[in-house]
Amino acid sequence: MKTDLDRKLRDFLGAKTAKTFADVLAIETVGELLRHYPRRYLKKGELTPFDELEVGDQATVNGRVKKVTVRSLDTKAEIPLTDVQRWTRRKTLTKVVVTDGRRDLELAFFNQPWLATKLTPGTAALFWGEVTMFRDTMQLKGPGTEILDEDDLSEAEIERRARPFRPLYPATAKLPTATIERSIKIVLDSLDEQLDDPVPDLIRRNEQLLGLRDALQKVHLPDTEKDISDAQHRFRFEEALVMQTILAQRRAVTDALNAVPRPRKPGGLLDAFDQRLPFALTEGQSEVGEEIFADLARPHPMHRLLQGEVGSGKTVVALRAMLSVVDNGGQAVLLAPTEVLATQHHKTLTKMLGDLAMEGMLGGAEQATKVGLLTGSLNAAGRRTAMLDAASGAAGIVVGTHALLEDKVQFADLGLVVVDEQHRFGVEQRAALSAKSGDNTPHVLVMTATPIPRTVAMTVFGDLAVSTLTELPAGRSPIQSSLVPAKEKPDWLARAWARVREEVGKGHQAYVVCPRIGDDVKNAADEEGEFVAGEEEKKQARPPISVMQVADALHEILHDLRVEILHGRLPAEEKDAVMSRFAAGEVDVLIATTVIEVGVDVPNASTMVIMDADRFGISQLHQLRGRVGRGKVPGLCLLVTDLWAGSKSYGRLEAVASTTDGFELSRIDLETRREGDVLGVAQSGRRSSLKLLSVLRDEEIIFAARHVANSIVSVDPELTEYPALRSFVRSALESETTEYLEKT
Repeated sequence: MKTDLDRKLRDFLGAKTAKTFADVLAIETVGELLRHYPRRYLKKGELTPFDELEVGDQATVNGRVKKVTVRSLDTKAEIPLTDVQRWTRRKTLTKVVVTDGRRDLELAFFNQPWLATKLTPGTAALFWGEVTMFRDTMQLKGPGTEILDEDDLSEAEIERRARPFRPLYPATAKLPTATIERSIKIVLDSLDEQLDDPVPDLIRRNEQLLGLRDALQKVHLPDTEKDISDAQHRFRFEEALVMQTILAQRRAVTDALNAVPRPRKPGGLLDAFDQRLPFALTEGQSEVGEEIFADLARPHPMHRLLQGEVGSGKTVVALRAMLSVVDNGGQAVLLAPTEVLATQHHKTLTKMLGDLAMEGMLGGAEQATKVGLLTGSLNAAGRRTAMLDAASGAAGIVVGTHALLEDKVQFADLGLVVVDEQHRFGVEQRAALSAKSGDNTPHVLVMTATPIPRTVAMTVFGDLAVSTLTELPAGRSPIQSSLVPAKEKPDWLARAWARVREEVGKGHQAYVVCPRIGDDVKNAADEEGEFVAGEEEKKQARPPISVMQVADALHEILHDLRVEILHGRLPAEEKDAVMSRFAAGEVDVLIATTVIEVGVDVPNASTMVIMDADRFGISQLHQLRGRVGRGKVPGLCLLVTDLWAGSKSYGRLEAVASTTDGFELSRIDLETRREGDVLGVAQSGRRSSLKLLSVLRDEEIIFAARHVANSIVSVDPELTEYPALRSFVRSALESETTEYLEKT
């Protein structure tokens, strides 16, 4: 059933204005317009007649310009009004005398000479500021002004514009904030007093929230600061409730699915593996392992996110889960985003299992399984063998890339899907693998090495249980990070290369990471799709430095060392060969793109130099430097930048250099980025679905909304008793603004 909020804007504003809103802001309905919230408010004083002004008041007056002069503060000389544009970068004082026809008022604007071309004699305008006296002349201190057109001089329009809090909206040249403000006022005046509220009455009372009609009035036409805060709080809760209801419904659907229980069995592969581990599990690994085993024992599918720092031991935890499934006659799949990482995982699992991965082979353990590998670059024979092992069940564990998603790849009994680097796979890809398990849904474990603050994890991965590994295994070496301002202190860069030479002289190896591959890309972007320049970087004079440029320079600077390159455009065989040589110690310095960001494990690598480090995000820098210090030797990460101290990007690098706490860095990273980035939608160029809610700032609101959503969905999963909330949820699911949910 359609309500006032569903009506088209043309019914209220006319076809021409409605078309402008649709074309410029993609706003077509009343509800969409009223949820185009002010980005901030201009605080003014109360509209006051000239003869009622009192010193100390914060006031707004309506008058006309009587006289305007501009003086230089250096020479004290008056500047001709025809010459003021040339004085924009100098110290000036612009004095404006305004009048209501009976009394005058003086205003002083510092370093704004251009105002003299706008506030010409006879111009009507609103002026606001603190009323003061100077040499027996009444003035407005720190004045603000808004010029009025002759059409804006009606009493009602002046009253509207002179409200103590003037909303300023996200706007464009074609649709200025004044037009948006007028349009919203027209719509609000035409609305029914009672609106269908997506926040149920009982919840509003319990949470002490404004009703929808009252909140819309106060967010757009506030009289006090409390009006603004109360209205914004209500709409933040509303956004959180809709989002958490969607996630609660998804969890309910998952919990209703059938899965084959895969409880831990004594005397199987898992026990044999645990007995052979050359190290003790950390307390965190043991606790998370028990959480996973409890999930696997249920007749409903596990959906769990496992997050932890690089080197925190996620692979061991995942392998133990996979072995529990194999012990129950099932198969486990490990899905990796790249061939390099898939191959690395295959080698790692095979090495960790030893003879337990050699079923049917000479030297294999009595009870063993087979670890298969399926990637797009396998030859025909290798692909046939891998597919046969998966389909027959001979391979208890199968590692692969997107090649595993193809229809012709089948499994005998798929019980567990492990997804590495979760953010690189969408829900459709997860579903494609799940569909290969017949009537029963496989358990799902997703892993990420990008630390996520718990509020973000709860919001973005809200349909997944979250486990976190915070401690590093014993024996991991510390990593020292230092900033190298190459333009400001070029000798520091020379010292960086000398340090690389010293480390190689000690028998260690080094990475040099660059943001792009070659010189054939005009824009500041990585050909591998790993990097997108921010606004600050786009303004820089040169494109980001490339692997090829650095290779040319280092072949001369480090001419006596073994230097090779690695990037995503190399053939798969060549990439594997380069990495194999580096892992074997046959390469001293590897110059690479972010292809080495995940999965590459070379304990002998002690040093990393990241060129144009300001071209990477905080989390990515933290992930990259986790590639060093993985052995017994302390790690060193040198962050090279051409930026000068004081810029935002330089500050980000200082934050990375100051701490190795990935969760603290992740919070800093998210606080400095747009909310859309947090939720993973900015990459698509779409707006965030969150307009007022911040997943970092509004933690208490999100937790409260989560509790409410769980309570509602547990007794009414279809929201039959809550039609307004159901309508909002449906609209959110149908719109592109919830793409962030689909990315989980």
